[in-house]
Amino acid sequence: MMREPWFWRSRSLAARAAAALLAPAAAAYQAGQSLRRAATIPAKASIPVICIGNATLGGAGKTPFAMLVAEMLREQDVAASFLTRGYGGGLAGPVAVDPDRHDADDVGDEALLLARRAPTIVSRNRPQGARLAAANGAQAIVMDDGFQNPTLLKDLSILLIGPDEAQSNGALFPAGPYRETLGGARARAGIVVAMGENKGDADFRAWLEPVAPAPERIVAFAGIGHPEKFFATLEQAGYEIARRVAFPDHHRFSEAELRLLERNAARDKARLICTEKDHVKLPADLRARVLALPVVMRVNDPDGLKRRLAASITGAMPATPRDPS
Repeated sequence: MMREPWFWRSRSLAARAAAALLAPAAAAYQAGQSLRRAATIPAKASIPVICIGNATLGGAGKTPFAMLVAEMLREQDVAASFLTRGYGGGLAGPVAVDPDRHDADDVGDEALLLARRAPTIVSRNRPQGARLAAANGAQAIVMDDGFQNPTLLKDLSILLIGPDEAQSNGALFPAGPYRETLGGARARAGIVVAMGENKGDADFRAWLEPVAPAPERIVAFAGIGHPEKFFATLEQAGYEIARRVAFPDHHRFSEAELRLLERNAARDKARLICTEKDHVKLPADLRARVLALPVVMRVNDPDGLKRRLAASITGAMPATPRDPS
């Protein structure tokens, strides 16, 4: 995935000029999105579908939030299956992810991470993926991304709004980071979640927390949408960061890059550490030598979110026919 252009988060005259030059392309992109939605009749899955998404390109915590939703459903005795496009993987699907057989080149990094928590289907055709999930015994589907995909009817759409969105220029891609207008995204969302400190006018506030960190001196690297968030989490957890190395989102690490990271760590007398999403992409021999920072998603009102999820599941299930006898 490309690095975010510099002018997306700058208010300088040069940045505004660059965005203005791309305004016609942004208008065409938005028109294409609107036309696709208008021309598509979404398929209805046989089980409830809950979609986690955001209005911007890049990471906003969708995968860990999807894990939180699946765990909350499990606590209510609802067996959920993840459904994802498998960004970065070569398999179009639909295919059930098997971490012992598939790697990131097959299904993408996020699918491998999700498959550690619950059954996961990769499918570029979302309705086909939903059918496979139901056939495999899922009682509900949790979609990691797909908020802008109109092909599968969602029973509940959850919109995540990142804390860094306020620093962007607010323009549509490619003039800015937005896949669609924030107002349009909010209008389709059943639940709005603010990621970070301020809840604002969102329904819930959520944040990532490291799990039982054991701080030490580290060289940190990440190939995610906003690697600076990962580095900040490490600092807050008490790690001494000797070096930070940022890569583009969904980056595939070359052997040369990995060797350089190991040399830098040896020079700095530090351990290598990365995100869980990056860790699943590493060669098996290197995974044993590299730390992964496990994180969990927290929400300010877990009971309230569970109630909203339960209501969406109940409302999506077909009514049980009465016994005529």
